[in-house]
Amino acid sequence: MARKKKVKEDITLTGIADKGLAVGRDSEGIVYFVEGGVPGDVVDVLVTRKKSAFRKGFVVNYKSYSEEREEPLCEHFGNCGGCKWQNLKYDSQLKYKEESVLNAFKRIGHLEIGEKRPIIGCENIFVYRNKMEYSFAYRRWIPKEELEDKEVEVSFDQAVGFHRAGAFDKVVQIDKCHLQDDLSNQIRNSIHKLATENNWTYYNARSHEGFLRNLRVRNTTLGEWMIVIIFGENNEEDITVTLNHIDVHFPDLTSVYYVVNTKMNDTINDLELTLHSGKPTITEQLGHIKYNIGPKSFFQTNTKQAELLYDQIKILADLKGDELVYDLYTGLGSIALYLANSCRAIVGIEEIKEAIDDANLNKSLNQIDNAHFEVGDVKDQFNSGFVKKYGQADLIIVDPPRAGLHGDVVEMLNQTNAPKIIYVSCNPATQARDIGLMSEKYDVDLIQPVDMFPHTHHIENIAVLTKK
Repeated sequence: MARKKKVKEDITLTGIADKGLAVGRDSEGIVYFVEGGVPGDVVDVLVTRKKSAFRKGFVVNYKSYSEEREEPLCEHFGNCGGCKWQNLKYDSQLKYKEESVLNAFKRIGHLEIGEKRPIIGCENIFVYRNKMEYSFAYRRWIPKEELEDKEVEVSFDQAVGFHRAGAFDKVVQIDKCHLQDDLSNQIRNSIHKLATENNWTYYNARSHEGFLRNLRVRNTTLGEWMIVIIFGENNEEDITVTLNHIDVHFPDLTSVYYVVNTKMNDTINDLELTLHSGKPTITEQLGHIKYNIGPKSFFQTNTKQAELLYDQIKILADLKGDELVYDLYTGLGSIALYLANSCRAIVGIEEIKEAIDDANLNKSLNQIDNAHFEVGDVKDQFNSGFVKKYGQADLIIVDPPRAGLHGDVVEMLNQTNAPKIIYVSCNPATQARDIGLMSEKYDVDLIQPVDMFPHTHHIENIAVLTKK
């Protein structure tokens, strides 16, 4: 017999947690991670998961609403799997994000922080992204209220938009997204209209069939645009119709790629893309550095805030011009190239070969001759031989993925004894864990949170470590 789920009443939500959940405690001090509320709400929660130290669930009744709430801008909010906090005032988002960083350093890393700098927010909290990826699905996500409305005939049409969390085979039909310039909406909606007129099929993630699969749209602050159309079937006639449609209706696009992906997963990094028209790359500029960005390039998706982030790193690095710098997890060399004119030499490591190819191209584009890049997994490349080859670093910058540093990298950082380490992270929990493992050799001089993604739980944090 299934265990009966319990409703816990009168939970006051006090903060935000990972994946857009709100967090609160009951009268016994048990933590609740709650879907559907914002800090300041008092709610009744249907418990869906029970552990000794916490509960998970969703709101079934609001006893009172938070004064920090505001009306979301987007009509798709609450259904779309993108923004989680459009219904929370931006000042409050910043407050709770800053608290999440401090809590991670205290509770996970057990760390003392020298200086806690206030979070830096975004000037633009909408239309801030330079990259969006849309999915085509054979069935759209149907909201609960639509299913329960007896007066409305529910239509299970195909859809293009974003996946609802937990719905891998369905997407929320998006008419207008407020995160990228409106040309992105126009391109997506135009392809959707064309497909509907031609009765083309959208991708079925269960049967792995369907003509249209994904659409990737990138743009730069210099006004350049790139799209990648990902087809699920190699129907040459309909592919040609699609590309001709783009040529006619969007002639000013800088770069148009396409690829046929019949694999079981959506990644296209291992596929050869075809350049249909335009230039192979688009160009972005951050400060004094220009970057050529290809269809597979990793680049910070909030350009203006990335420049602010890199400026903060540069200030905190406090380089005098004669230093050797290591940049671990360098990507396409964005931080390394940004700092190159402030130091004697900078060496980057990145495991993705295409990213290092981009780094070397951008190095040449900017006429930089003191940056060097190596391909390989950081845990394998960053060793005593690497240090012997390049010399003892005066500064090491690490900017790992959300999973944080591999244990071997932490051990090598401790052995290297660099005077200063700047740890940039998109996940304060793993950042605090890693720094805790270096706490016998390094002090945390300061932290500087930077919000890169308004209306989400994501937060970037810079930590400056100095050798004891």
